[in-house]
Amino acid sequence: MTEPLPGPFRRSDVLKNGLLCRYQVDRDYVRLYPDTYVHKDIEVNATVRAQAVWCWSGGRGTLAGWSAAAVLGAKWIDDSEPGGLSSVCHRRTPAGIELFRERLADADRQQRRSLTVTTPERTAFDLGRRLPLDRAVEAVDAIYQATGLTREQLSKYADGQPGARGLVQLREVIELSDEGAESVWETRTRMAIIADGFPRPDSQVHVYDADGRFIGRADLGWRKWRVLVEYDGDDHFNYEQRNRDVERWNALEAAGWRVIRVKKRQLMYGRALLMRQISQILREAGAPV
Repeated sequence: MTEPLPGPFRRSDVLKNGLLCRYQVDRDYVRLYPDTYVHKDIEVNATVRAQAVWCWSGGRGTLAGWSAAAVLGAKWIDDSEPGGLSSVCHRRTPAGIELFRERLADADRQQRRSLTVTTPERTAFDLGRRLPLDRAVEAVDAIYQATGLTREQLSKYADGQPGARGLVQLREVIELSDEGAESVWETRTRMAIIADGFPRPDSQVHVYDADGRFIGRADLGWRKWRVLVEYDGDDHFNYEQRNRDVERWNALEAAGWRVIRVKKRQLMYGRALLMRQISQILREAGAPV
């Protein structure tokens, strides 16, 4: 039995080299782009899609947009997002690949895993300008988390691109973004709080008791009013994790902090009620809301 090819490949190349026959390709592999296939058992996530874009391009151009973000290690990328290629060699791309036609400087490219990709600055710059506002903030937060890029560095890079399209939105994205976000739902929680007119919370708030002992770190919070916001993901349903959470919440409240716990369902279907609860707790803590 022939071992499956490990990643995306050009059908024409494997047939020419005798690695597979037409019947094997048609039976065991799926087409992602013209002449570009992957084994049917491989999960086509953003990273595999990026590899397929590179394969289709023949190594001409630079992976950009979501493809660059995936190769740089960004998480929270929906598998349905299109691949991205920055190229002046290609006049058009097939469905599922977004073409970035702006000419890149050499400093905007780097090598990752034998692939040429846009740098973290350029990747965040491109996605921050092109995506809808909320999704752009989520993408930029993910790039911060994966690469160590900072708001200051991204802002400085944007300053060096006068006249580029989308700079007005990018400035807003940078202002709303946060290097501390550790999940897309933390970003969405923060964005919902800001959109509702509350003071912007800090991220990754470290809390200590009266004796200076570390109690825990909260996703979001207002130190001035000693109010914390915690997003509970699915992992918090784990029995042991749930017990640890309860012990931590009790310790936080004993130290004089109020803890607001947020679930995905609340953000999606009960946002108005959640915001009223946040407003009440902040008001009771002395915040001018």
